[in-house]
Amino acid sequence: MRHFWLVLGLCFSSLCTKAQFDLEKIVEEEMKSFQAKHCSDRAGAADFTDVVHQRLNLSVNPHVNYIAGSVTTTFIALDDIGTIRFDLSDSLTVDSVVYQGNTLAFTHSEDIVEIQFPSALSSGTVDSITVYYQGVPSQSGFGSFIQAYHDSVPIVWTLSEPYGGRDWWPCKQNLQDKIDSLDVVVTTPDSFSVASNGLLIAEVQNGNEKTFYWKHRYPIATYLVCIAVTNYAVYTDTVPVSSGKIIPVVNYVYPEKLEQAKLETPLIAGIMQLFDSLFGIYPFHMEKYGHAQFGWGGGMEHQTMTFMGNFGFELMAHELAHHWFGNMVTCAGWDDIWLNEGFATYLSGLCYENILPQYWMSFKETRIAGAVTQPNGSVWCDDTTNVSRIFSPYLSYSKGAMVLHMLRFVLGDEKFFSGIRNYLNDVNHAYSFATTTGLRQHLENVSGKNLQGFFNDWIYGKGFPSYTITWNQDFLRNTEVTVTQTQSNASVSYFEMPLPVVFRSAVKDTTIILNNSQNEQKFSFVLPFLADTLLFDPELWLLSANNTVLRESAYDFLFHIYPNPVRDELSLQFQTKKTTTAEIQIYNNAGQLVLLKTFVVQPGSQIEKFETATFAAGAYRIRVKADGYRYHASFLKSFN
Repeated sequence: MRHFWLVLGLCFSSLCTKAQFDLEKIVEEEMKSFQAKHCSDRAGAADFTDVVHQRLNLSVNPHVNYIAGSVTTTFIALDDIGTIRFDLSDSLTVDSVVYQGNTLAFTHSEDIVEIQFPSALSSGTVDSITVYYQGVPSQSGFGSFIQAYHDSVPIVWTLSEPYGGRDWWPCKQNLQDKIDSLDVVVTTPDSFSVASNGLLIAEVQNGNEKTFYWKHRYPIATYLVCIAVTNYAVYTDTVPVSSGKIIPVVNYVYPEKLEQAKLETPLIAGIMQLFDSLFGIYPFHMEKYGHAQFGWGGGMEHQTMTFMGNFGFELMAHELAHHWFGNMVTCAGWDDIWLNEGFATYLSGLCYENILPQYWMSFKETRIAGAVTQPNGSVWCDDTTNVSRIFSPYLSYSKGAMVLHMLRFVLGDEKFFSGIRNYLNDVNHAYSFATTTGLRQHLENVSGKNLQGFFNDWIYGKGFPSYTITWNQDFLRNTEVTVTQTQSNASVSYFEMPLPVVFRSAVKDTTIILNNSQNEQKFSFVLPFLADTLLFDPELWLLSANNTVLRESAYDFLFHIYPNPVRDELSLQFQTKKTTTAEIQIYNNAGQLVLLKTFVVQPGSQIEKFETATFAAGAYRIRVKADGYRYHASFLKSFN
């Protein structure tokens, strides 16, 4: 569904007087103007209404686990309708429903409020209705409405993802219709502050209470609407971006954590500038970005006001990334949650690659290690009734991130990032919803590649591959590599992927990409040097596990050495078809013998280890005498 700007002024009797804001006339005029300009361009929704604007007018006291207030919904009828429905937990009580100054009958059961209009509304009608309610919110998901404490001070926060919006306010809880415009008005004891979406327009003292008016004028998914209420200390960081604009980052933090937070939150500047360079300006730059501290270990990317359990670098990167992937472009169903979480996870990795590169390899190792704990799991979520499955850290997050990393490898940086930017800026996706198919189409359009097979294997298919790489090379440098693959789950018959392998000697190395499409596939080529080592995917472009590299030969005896360069211990792996005696001689660069050893090698594969900690740094030659043959190789000893 396409979304349009609707700047609505709304009159809040508890917030201000009509002398300050005479908005009722503005509301009426804006609604008429919006209807005339845009109603014909609206697509249908399952309940035949499109939410244009919602105003939450709430009373919350952090000392008490309770909420009371009203929600006014402005909507467009997309067909002739006689009823309207809202999601609202049965644990909350609806006091009344007001429509055009009159109270209406309603039913409230099975977490649905259904309201009958006095007469049917014709298609294209723009109208509004107000639900008054109160009660103790129920809990679902990760804790949709929490009353807790920090440093003995009470706090209330919300976290509605995936299905918790209905636990604390009457809403349309779906991933088909974004709220085009939002106002959040919260009254609370005046010792507390309120953090929410958009811009803080006013704070009004009312006796010993204070009312906070937040205004948000970007389309927003229901689960991203939020409030947090406690005795926050507030300060602002700023981020200059490439357009010349200065993005304010407003931080709501616990007073007892203020000094620590002021040291940590400025790191958001480099993160936002990186995302600006890769994906375009922060999507909500007309308002602000914000952090609000809450009593959770992680974070939640509420639109323009991320709730943070701490201000760690990776967590800040992950949650900010969601404002492109998850908030600006939102998955159109929880089965496609990887479009939110896989991207946010990968973008936090890009921050390591570009800002703190010393952690980039560790990031990839950790994500691969997590993903391969689920040999029968898919990136695509096959059970959206299970919150733990939706937000599987191993599948939606780690495997989703590594799938993006592999797509980047398959397409190359230029086409990968170009395709991602096109996906974000697609008029059908920007500030709306998207599916995996939409992403694939943009990557195909920019690359000219058919990615259906890749997506079938890696998104919808389950598991991962394990590789056995067997190689040999003769003294004329003729090299042969055979690739064997097994799959952890039978849903994928074969993971077709380009495979990076690195051939190395003591002084040279080269990378070869094997375009592997079938099992037992053989690749033959001539290398420019004699290699003693083959490394499989050393830069970790691939999601795979339990891989083996074997060197074989037509000769009856073969060996290779690793690691190379070596520090404290050199390993020699032998392969022989029969029992034989081997003599090992190692010479330094001056031709001096530094090690001599003889031992028996049994048929098959055998590894012998030699201490090299006392060797001086430099180049060494190793000679092996076995079964009438002479073998030579070289290695480097690095500094300890």
